[in-house]
Amino acid sequence: MRMLLEVELPVEPFNSMVRDGTAGQKLQEILGEIQPEAAYFTERDGHRGAILVVDLADPSQVPQLAEPFFLVFNALAKFRICMTPEDLGRAGLEAIGRKYA
Repeated sequence: MRMLLEVELPVEPFNSMVRDGTAGQKLQEILGEIQPEAAYFTERDGHRGAILVVDLADPSQVPQLAEPFFLVFNALAKFRICMTPEDLGRAGLEAIGRKYA
């Protein structure tokens, strides 16, 4: 199942890691391990953040994706299901609409 992994990186320890030169290396290590389909770095509610597109074969993979961010950066992580237009087309919205109209 394709998901958006939204990561919010707190000021600390990230500032300290930027200063000592380890922030980029740790981010690359985590990204190399979790292999997102896409990764975007952005501001999240005034904090550093990232939006990653990941594909999970099983919900048991959630800890493998989130724990590195928790443990290394004390980050927050949110998962959101996302669908392509094709996925939405297979959802059966017309039948659901008829049933609950």
